[in-house]
Amino acid sequence: MSSTLPPVTALTFDLDDTLWDNHEVMVATENGHYAWLDEALARADTDRQRLSERFPLSAYQARRQHIARREPLRRGDFTWIRRQSLIEMLHDYGLPHAVAEEYALAAMEHFMTLRHRLTPYPEVEGLLDALAQRYALAAITNGNVQVTRLPLARHFPVAIAAGELLAPKPDARPFLAALARLGSAPSRAMHVGDSWHEDVLPAWRLGMRVAWIDKHDERPSELPAGVYRLAHVRELPALLEHLT
Repeated sequence: MSSTLPPVTALTFDLDDTLWDNHEVMVATENGHYAWLDEALARADTDRQRLSERFPLSAYQARRQHIARREPLRRGDFTWIRRQSLIEMLHDYGLPHAVAEEYALAAMEHFMTLRHRLTPYPEVEGLLDALAQRYALAAITNGNVQVTRLPLARHFPVAIAAGELLAPKPDARPFLAALARLGSAPSRAMHVGDSWHEDVLPAWRLGMRVAWIDKHDERPSELPAGVYRLAHVRELPALLEHLT
């Protein structure tokens, strides 16, 4: 990275574990939608063995991993993998294909409802309000959060769902798509994210600057030029002011 880089005019943000803590959200979502499906099937046929007895949650998780290996081009499209796993598993459970599809779609609707019951860090709303006055903003996520379903959507006129592009990070394409829609060169942009592999390295290799949200306190002895370690996204404004 050159010491004469142009000023940053665009910011791209990872979402999960960058703007909110995603662990508890996913635990509740994973357990909640599968329990809903188990109950729905039990109510529909009281004589049939419970789904959770025939296929416990761990079997559903293993099925998803199997399908991701079988369909490598879809490995980043988590919504499709979940839906396809449920369809195949429900068919093995003994349901006709059309009925299996119906229950799988209903379960995924419940999944998406739970998936969006998330709470951004307290500082995020005000932080994005302030940054939007000075920078063009975009979201880039491998997750299956639909930005348009969140109150934060108003801050992100550009939102890239990398898995649905069949190009999940660390693929460069979601970064390039966001930059193209923002009308920004990589040298004028900074990416903000928590994953060294999926956020820091691909953005840095494109020539972007990177604010690495080091949630796990890894504290590397040396960072590449243009990569800045932060403990929390709340520290981002101070970093940007320092770079101005």
